[in-house]
Amino acid sequence: MRHPIFMTLCAATLGLSACSPPATDGQAEVERALQDLNVVDENNLNDIMLTVGDANEAVAYFNNANANDPGRIELQRGLAKSLVRANRPQEAIPAWQTVINHPESSNEDSVELADAYIRNNSWDEAATTLNTIPPTYETFKRYRLEAMVADSREQWDKADSFYETAVGLTTRPASVYNNWGYSKLTRGDYAGAERLFIDALRFDDDLFTAKNNLVLARGAQRQYALPVVPMTQVERAQLLHTMALAAIKQNDVSIGKSLLAEAIETHPQYFEPAVRALEALENNAVN
Repeated sequence: MRHPIFMTLCAATLGLSACSPPATDGQAEVERALQDLNVVDENNLNDIMLTVGDANEAVAYFNNANANDPGRIELQRGLAKSLVRANRPQEAIPAWQTVINHPESSNEDSVELADAYIRNNSWDEAATTLNTIPPTYETFKRYRLEAMVADSREQWDKADSFYETAVGLTTRPASVYNNWGYSKLTRGDYAGAERLFIDALRFDDDLFTAKNNLVLARGAQRQYALPVVPMTQVERAQLLHTMALAAIKQNDVSIGKSLLAEAIETHPQYFEPAVRALEALENNAVN
């Protein structure tokens, strides 16, 4: 009679063993789950620091993260990007060089290094870096930077070709048209510059730099009427001030004085730069 009871107890014991893993295995699974959760949380935090966080706080965060966990390319990239956002290109350059030397670096990282060089006015280094990228790697940012480097070397045909390619690789080309227009402005092609600034505003009518540059291009052609583009009252006053300075530069002083007076009257607050400019003209006329 004892034999069947013994067998039943053994079966029950075996069943319990099969259903409940040893404590050490369970703990390992929990730790793995927590580790995965930490990775997700860390990635979210990294993204936040790269976008909405204060740039200098992001630099401190990624510096600390790299010190605690060296060799991770996403942390090295985070530091390099944060330094660029913080307007610290001189420090961003070696940070991007560290990324480039990582075995997991990409062509995009080389483009970002070239961007840091340009922000530091290191044009030759930017050109050298861009030349290391295969021509088959075609992105908006790559060609935008290529155009800027060509501009710096006054290689106008190349610049135009690169700007045109960059425009075709983005759905938001306003800034490219603005840069391209400024390039034409520096070459003395004022009509061409005007057309490109209008194109920029067609894609982004809030881009004030394009409005200001458009006024400069028109002023250089002695066209002193403000362009028909959307503008606030403050922007109108600022653009009248820019147009006035352009007229004075062309020796159309009386027109410049009239535009300055209109700018002062238009601005909803005291417009000190325009007031100073008008007073200087009137004092010169008296003297």
